[in-house]
Order: sequence, then structure tokens, then C-alpha cells
Amino acid sequence: MKIIEGSITAPKGFKAAGVHCGIKKKKKDLAIIYCEVPANAAAVFTSNKVKAASILVSQDAIRKGSKIQAIVANSGSANACTGKKGIEDVKETVEFTAKEFGIQKNSVLVASTGKIGMSLPMDKIKQGIKKVVSMLDSNGSSDAALAILTTDKIKKEIAVEIKIDGVPVRIGGIAKGSGMIYPNMATMLCFLTTDILIDRNALKSALKTSVDSSFNLITVDGDRSTNDMVAVLANGLAGNEKVYRNSSAYRIFQQVLSYVCTFLAKMMVKDAEGATKFIEVKVAGAASFAEAKIAAFSIANSNLVKTAMYGEDPNWGRIVSAVGNAPIKLNPNKIDVFFSGIPVVCNNAPVSGGRERAKRLLSNNEIVIFVDLGIGKGKCSVWTSDLTPGYVKINAAYT
Repeated sequence: MKIIEGSITAPKGFKAAGVHCGIKKKKKDLAIIYCEVPANAAAVFTSNKVKAASILVSQDAIRKGSKIQAIVANSGSANACTGKKGIEDVKETVEFTAKEFGIQKNSVLVASTGKIGMSLPMDKIKQGIKKVVSMLDSNGSSDAALAILTTDKIKKEIAVEIKIDGVPVRIGGIAKGSGMIYPNMATMLCFLTTDILIDRNALKSALKTSVDSSFNLITVDGDRSTNDMVAVLANGLAGNEKVYRNSSAYRIFQQVLSYVCTFLAKMMVKDAEGATKFIEVKVAGAASFAEAKIAAFSIANSNLVKTAMYGEDPNWGRIVSAVGNAPIKLNPNKIDVFFSGIPVVCNNAPVSGGRERAKRLLSNNEIVIFVDLGIGKGKCSVWTSDLTPGYVKINAAYT
């Protein structure tokens, strides 16, 4: 595997562009990803029971097994909790985009991100779509990556190349997300493209596995959004032999897709609203993977732990307390805790001098909290950020 330039337009047959259409005051706010041929598609959507109009319409297209040629994504307006008009606006966006490209209506996905309760300004959206269509380019990935951002400080993109049975295959991705982040999707959008020829069911399986091992293992603030979406398009233009599940080619593709998703997921946490620390929480010695995951998220979602990390305070008591609050099998007398490799707790008792040694490491931008429960072989790692005054300021003023 090698990292290459181009993100979502690196695979054969994909073009993209991003423009300012007027939803935001100045910044780019509308992007389109276009595929020259109808592509197999798979997607994962928010688990929030309150879903944005774009999610409901796009979810229906994916459920029907439609091949996809275009993804339209806007930022600045979530078009969530907008009633019947919200659905009508998404359908109008689909129809308008399909007409501009001369493609089928069921081959367009729509995604939105921004303020909940704000409808789409359809006149601006339509003018923006016309503008984007005229600007689509095989070098337009970076503008598209910028156009989907909200409170993000940086764009998030990657592309890789691998060989499947000797044939070069490319995978690209862009994403947005820095707050309202929690597993089973968050206030995040991620669009993945690939030129691999792959069975639709295999693509669906690969995406689910990749999301479970990446986006579903991050948390910034424990809140799930109404608009989350991860979608992948596979157009088959690489020319490889068709890939099916349970083959060596599938395993290679799935592992690399997981790498791409994990890279983008970690970028989200590093760009979290107001964050100064990237924190990996590792739990081992649990009764199972599922219980290790529960314990890890109990730590990662603890405001007391997150504020201690911001304050560079190795307060291991908050970590032990978070573990104790998790609904898992636990023997408190076997808990060990480490900060970036420095032992601070052994068998649920403080290690002499551990706290003082660990404190020197907490000024680093990246911190590892490791907890060994000592009762089994289950292990899991999740990624989070610290909780800062910057996070409060951003969200108190978000409009």
C-alpha cells in the first residue's frame, strides 16, 4: 500500500468540486462527487432516531440497491427537523442534480451538515449545483473536502493505492467532523471512492467492518447527530477480477478500507472542537471485546477524565471511577492503570512516584491511557480528545 495524492478523485472515473453558493457567508458550502459510470454503493447512517431529510432520502436509495453516480453535500444547513418541506427540498435537489448530469434520479445521494432546524435555501442550492457541475475536475477533491466543513479547522482527506491480483486499485476519502461525535456515527460525513470491481454485498460488508473499527471507536462529546453518513462508491474501472466476500482479494481490500477510515476518524478527533490533546484509551484484560469497549468508552466519555487531561493532571482516580461505572464484569483489586506507559495504579492501589512521573508526559499533544482489568483476554482501543473552555465557547456561540 502507498499513500497517493488526489483523495476522492484519485480512483479512475471520479471528479469533484466545491464552491461557495451562499449558505455560509464566505466559505465553500456545496460539493459534488461525480462518477463517470454508475457505481455500486454502500452506506452507513446515523443511529439517532431523529434523522435529517437527506438521511431519509439517501437511506431509501441505498436500501433499494440503486447504483450511484453523484453525491451532493452541503454545509451550513443540516435540513433536520424541517418537516415535509425538508424532504421535498432533498427530492428537488436530487431531481435537479440528475437533470444537470443527464442521469437517473435514483443515482443521486444527498448529504447535509450544519445547524439543525434550518431549511435549505433552494435557489442558492440550485445555482450552486450548476456552478459545481461546470467546475467538476479530476483535481477538485480538495475544494470538495473544504466545502463540507463546519466547525472543523482543517480538511480531512486521504488516498491510497494497492494491488489486487496484480492490478492497481485506488481508494480515496474525504470527511468532516469535529464535534457532536460519538460511535454509531456522529456529526460527521465521510465519502469514499474506489475503482475496484467488487460485488455489492462484499462492498457493504467491507464498509460495515471498516466503520465499526474506525468511526464507531471515536468520541468527542458523547452526542450523536441527526445527519451522519458514510458512503462508498465502487465503479469497477480498475479492471481487476470481480471481488467477492471470503476471498484473499476481499481481505486485502477490507484491511485497506479500514486503514483509510481509521486515518480519517483519527483526524476528526485531532481536530475536535477546542481540543488540545489526542487521547487513546486502551482497555485490556476484560471478559470480552464488547466489555472492553464499554469500559473504554466509559473512560473516554467521562467529562472528569477529559478535563483532567486538559489540565495535565494524572488523576487516575477519575479513570478507576469511570471503569467502576461501566456495566461490565469487574474485580476492582485487579485494576492496573498507566499514563503513556507510566504505571500509576497496580492492583487498584497507587504506584509510588507514578503520578509525579506521569505528570511530565501529560504536556504532550498525544496521550495514551491504558487500563488492564486483569480478568480476561478482551481488549479494545478508542480515541477521544480533552474537554476545554474552547469547546464550550464554540458550542455556546454556534449558529
